[in-house]
Amino acid sequence: MAISDIRKFMLTACLAAIPVVSLCAADDDFRIEWSRTRMDGSRTGCVSPSADDIASTIGTVKGKTYCSPGGKVYRGGTAAAVASVVLDAQPVMAPVKKVIGHAPEAMVREEPESALSNLFVDRIMAAVEQKSGRHVDVGIGNFGGIRVDMPQGDILLDDLLSMFPFKNSIVYVALKGKDLRNILEQMAATRVQVLGGVRIVVSDGKLLCATIDGQPIDDGKVYGVATISFLLDGGDNLHVGKNALEILDYDDIDIIDIMLEYVNAETAAGRDIVYHTDGRVKILD
Repeated sequence: MAISDIRKFMLTACLAAIPVVSLCAADDDFRIEWSRTRMDGSRTGCVSPSADDIASTIGTVKGKTYCSPGGKVYRGGTAAAVASVVLDAQPVMAPVKKVIGHAPEAMVREEPESALSNLFVDRIMAAVEQKSGRHVDVGIGNFGGIRVDMPQGDILLDDLLSMFPFKNSIVYVALKGKDLRNILEQMAATRVQVLGGVRIVVSDGKLLCATIDGQPIDDGKVYGVATISFLLDGGDNLHVGKNALEILDYDDIDIIDIMLEYVNAETAAGRDIVYHTDGRVKILD
């Protein structure tokens, strides 16, 4: 099953299983709001299943009776119906329960810089440079593009799909230094996003310092920037494509593609998935 097909099924299954708080429609404005409960076994004994422990993690249904992993029996009502939907989904979900890597410690999304966000943007930079054949100086990503943390221990395909669920392609952008500086100054004044290749210091909403390869940004120099399609024109209030001298959008390569390639390669080489922070972003109090 293709990644895109798995994504569609995951969305359908989640909408069926997530407890919806409210559905609101007003004219053309329609939104769904929901609450989320971590599957830690505290209610019925249910925890997140792998491909081969479904009965012990989710339970069983016979007719209109649901037997939970915790031993509680629910007869009639909606419990058996909902459990049936979740259980019926498991054979199709089995491929995403495949273990694709191992992390000796969790990587948590933290601003203004974290091992996970650095890994994210550095892989974008490497992929754009390889695909475009052009030198990449800077990478710009967004924290909102990383939806969950990297777990400690076994990494499932499901983990990576949940981490990077959006169909955002990788993009090469050529920018003058002054335009790159404007982006960084806007970040300093609002919210510093995920950065690679550049080291910045911010204080009181002001960009105090920005260097690439140890040198201050040259307003007249052209820099190669790796980013994602979402950030080209307004995503997270960024306009990375504004005043671009060149834009190459590789719409056949999504974030998940390059992240899967990296994890699979590291695992095939017998290496754990680890990364680091390096002080690339400093925000002074």
